[in-house]
Amino acid sequence: MFEQEGCPWCRRWDEDIGKIYEKTEEARLMPLRRIRIYDPSQGNIVLQRPVRYTPTFVVVDRGREVGRITGYIDDAAFWGLLGKLAEKVESPSNRAP
Repeated sequence: MFEQEGCPWCRRWDEDIGKIYEKTEEARLMPLRRIRIYDPSQGNIVLQRPVRYTPTFVVVDRGREVGRITGYIDDAAFWGLLGKLAEKVESPSNRAP
């Protein structure tokens, strides 16, 4: 999750989803890392393109971006979009050693 201080949509995501995210199946597959948008290292992730808006949720598999959700509208939209991105992530139990 790319975020910045004072972002009202980041705050809304925290209120709607942030409190429960760690308890979900999605969190087991896609653990949440918070990255400040202006951090020059960008969390050592290979991005497809720069992140310009907050919040932006970048889904990463094996260090590479597989998709993203830019912005936050409401919980239904977020879970729907995240579910589609989860299909692109290889489950840890299915990975070759």
